[in-house]
Amino acid sequence: MGGTLQLFERPRGGERAVLVGVGIGHPVDPTDIAEFAALAASAGTVGLGTVLAARARPDPKYFVGSGKAEEIRAFAEAHHADLVLVDQTLTPSQERNLEKLTGRRVLDRNGLILDIFAQRARSFEGKLQVELAQLSHLATRLVRGWTHLERQKGGIGLRGPGETQLETDRRLIAKRIRTLRSRLEKLDRQRDTGRHVRREVPVPTVALVGYTNAGKSTLFNTLTGADTYVANQLFATLDPTVRRIELAGIGEVVLADTVGFVRALPHELIAAFRSTLQEARDADLLLHVVDASDPLRDERMEQVREVLRGIGAGEIRELVVFNKIDLSHDAPRTILGSDGAPTQAWVSAVTGAGLESLCESLAQAVRPNQVRRTLHLDLKAAAVRSELYKRNAVRAERQCEDGSWEMDVELDLTEVAKLLGAKGVNLGSTPRAREQRVA
Repeated sequence: MGGTLQLFERPRGGERAVLVGVGIGHPVDPTDIAEFAALAASAGTVGLGTVLAARARPDPKYFVGSGKAEEIRAFAEAHHADLVLVDQTLTPSQERNLEKLTGRRVLDRNGLILDIFAQRARSFEGKLQVELAQLSHLATRLVRGWTHLERQKGGIGLRGPGETQLETDRRLIAKRIRTLRSRLEKLDRQRDTGRHVRREVPVPTVALVGYTNAGKSTLFNTLTGADTYVANQLFATLDPTVRRIELAGIGEVVLADTVGFVRALPHELIAAFRSTLQEARDADLLLHVVDASDPLRDERMEQVREVLRGIGAGEIRELVVFNKIDLSHDAPRTILGSDGAPTQAWVSAVTGAGLESLCESLAQAVRPNQVRRTLHLDLKAAAVRSELYKRNAVRAERQCEDGSWEMDVELDLTEVAKLLGAKGVNLGSTPRAREQRVA
C-alpha cells in the first residue's frame, strides 16, 4: 500500500457544521467554545450555530444526554447541517449513537484536530505522522466499511476461515501501523543524525514553542529571513523548520520552529509528533512565544508547559517572548531574572518593535555563563583560531613575534574549559607572549 491513506472523510470547504459545547461539572467556558469555533473554521467548515450543554457527568449513550441529543438533531435538521462537531472526547459508541440519531457525521474534538493536521501536513514525515495518529484514533471506531485499505473485496472464499470483515480491517490497520512506525523510526534516526552533527560543532540550538496562533512562524521569519507559511489560523504550519542566525557576541545559533500547541491536544498527536518535538527536547533554550493580547495567556502558557513536561522538555531554560504588543498596546521591554539573565521580552514581530533588544536578550539567555578571557594560541592551534572567528567570539587579537596569537574572547565557561584542553591553547597572557607581542 503506497502513499498516505485518508482514513475518514475530511470536511470540505464550505461544509456546514453544528458546534456542540459541553461543560462537565461546570458551564461551558465562552473562550473554550470560541477556540473550538476557530478550530472548526480552520478545518474549512461554516459554523451554523452552537448548542451548549452542562452535565455533572457524561451520558454513557450520547455524552450529552438524550434530551440534548434530540435538540442537536432538531437544530441540525432545521439548519440543513452536514456534520456535528463536539468539543469533547467521545467514545466510539457515543459517536456512533449520535450519528445514528442525527443522521449526520459526528466528529469529536480529537477527530477535528486530526483532520486539521491532515490538511496542513506538507512534508513526507508530517503526512506519515498524521496518518499514524489517525489510525491510532480510529482503530477503536471500526464499524465495517474499511475495505478501501486493500484491493480485496469481501465475499465467500475471499477471507480466511472464520475471519469477519471487522477482524480483517483490524489486521490491516495493525499492519499499516507497523509499517508507519518503521518508516518514522528510520526518519527519526536520520533526524537524530542531523542533531548529532550539530552537537559535534558547539552551535547552540533555540526552539520556538508556544500556543498555536501566537505568532511563532512570523517571529521565526523575521529573525531568520525565512519564508515559512504564515496565516491567522490555528495550526497554520506543522512541519518543523530549522535555520541558522548570527547573534552578536555569540556567533551562529540554530533556530528551530516547532508545531503549535492547543488545549487538550490529542495524545495520539503528541505521540506521533514526538520525533518532531525532539527539537524542543534537545534545545539549549526554549523561546516560548505568547500572544500578549490573549486574555488567557497565562492559562495558555501553562498548557504549553504541560505538553513540554510530557515530552521531557520541562526543565530546559526558557525566554518568554510576549508577541503582538501592537495589539495589546504594551511597550517593548526586557525583564531580567534574579540572576541578571533575561526572562521576558515584549515585542511585535509584525512592526519590529523590541526585536533588536530581543536579539540581545536571546544571546544573553543562550549563553548566561558567558565570560571574557584572554587566550594564548600557538601556531598549531590555528584551526581553533579560525573557529573562534567563525563563531564571532573574538573581541581583540594581538600577534606575537613567533607568530602565535593572544586573543580576547567571549565564551561560555564550559566552552573555555573545552578550549583549554586543546593542544596549543593556554589561558591568559604569558610573560613570554607579552615580551614578543608586536606593537
